[in-house]
Amino acid sequence: MANEMTHEGYRMLRAELDELKTTGRDEIAARIKEARSFGDLSENAEYDEAMNAQAIMEARIAKLEAELKDAVVLDEDDISTDIVKTGLKVRLFDVDFDEEVEYKILGKSQSDPDKGIISDQSPVGKAILGRSVGEKVSVELPNGSVIEYKILSISK
Repeated sequence: MANEMTHEGYRMLRAELDELKTTGRDEIAARIKEARSFGDLSENAEYDEAMNAQAIMEARIAKLEAELKDAVVLDEDDISTDIVKTGLKVRLFDVDFDEEVEYKILGKSQSDPDKGIISDQSPVGKAILGRSVGEKVSVELPNGSVIEYKILSISK
């Protein structure tokens, strides 16, 4: 599945990847070298910690490379606001809580629910994609509960 993201999101992931592949790898290599100098590796906590940090960093590098390989960078100027699409803001009315919420729909690597940015793969994102202003949608959450929303507006 394509990973849709904005130019800014792509740039941020690319910068993180570049940082990890250069500075990050250099720092880990230095930590491993220093830890080796402490002697017996079988009882060397610093060495184990450095190797664990290296494994975590390499896994992150692999994840970023996969996300960037599958990235589809959105041309935000060409996105129509007729229906909900990745890259757009959506104002919703939460029927159950009688309140309005606003989300920006982005790819999974850019989501940050605390900042009102949700993934196009999230339950809400999936439910509203392709819908238009005035439509009501039911969203089943992972806990099994259902939320009703009405789409109030779609904007860039």
